[in-house]
Amino acid sequence: MGYTEMMIEGRNAVIEAFRSGKTVDKLYVLDGCQDGPVMTIKREARKQNSLIKYVTKERLDQLSETGKHQGVIACTSAYQYAEVEDMLKAAREKDEPPFLFLLDNIEDPHNLGAIIRTANLAGAHGVIIPKNRAVGLTAAVARASAGALNYTPVAKVTNLGQTIDELKKEGLWFVCADMDGRTMYELDLKGPIGVVIGSEGDGVGRLVKEKCDFTAAIPMKGDIDSLNASVAAGILAYEIVRQRMVK
Repeated sequence: MGYTEMMIEGRNAVIEAFRSGKTVDKLYVLDGCQDGPVMTIKREARKQNSLIKYVTKERLDQLSETGKHQGVIACTSAYQYAEVEDMLKAAREKDEPPFLFLLDNIEDPHNLGAIIRTANLAGAHGVIIPKNRAVGLTAAVARASAGALNYTPVAKVTNLGQTIDELKKEGLWFVCADMDGRTMYELDLKGPIGVVIGSEGDGVGRLVKEKCDFTAAIPMKGDIDSLNASVAAGILAYEIVRQRMVK
């Protein structure tokens, strides 16, 4: 699961995790359990917008490492999430046009970690991921980012499309990586920009794609049909870096 270091089991431990401000990505609760402490935990989870999954006792026993889950297991984040506003602030402080990555449908922790690493090296100000249909900041992601997670902020938003609309008001425009776009070398990628990357399988969701101003295709000469998502992110990021360096 990649969550092993990040699982908290047992009622008191889970309540404590919420109250100490830990980010809980997912909460597994025994289906049908209605007693006081479990209701308290569910209330805390809703306050924090954690994903609640109702599961059988067998499933909890499978997930449990201690055998003492008492009907609740929380998967917590390895790292704290940032706010999108923090990223814009960081860009202003560095006197740079904002450069953000927005990831749709990225469920592989290795891809997410590798993209955070690329974002860091390319000088991006942050990475934005959706709450659902995405991997959170787990231990596996932290390892794959090779330390970049300590420096590059990641924000988790409820609705990626809405976030794009809000960032457009801040002057950003959006480029989506997709095979059916214009070759990236033909596009002007300077200025405040958000790069939208989807998974190899599903690509960027239709609603998010429709909000993008441009679609950039990476020229490919080989015999296979697509690039790994994190490699595509790297190639596009460095075309942006190149254009920003050309005065």
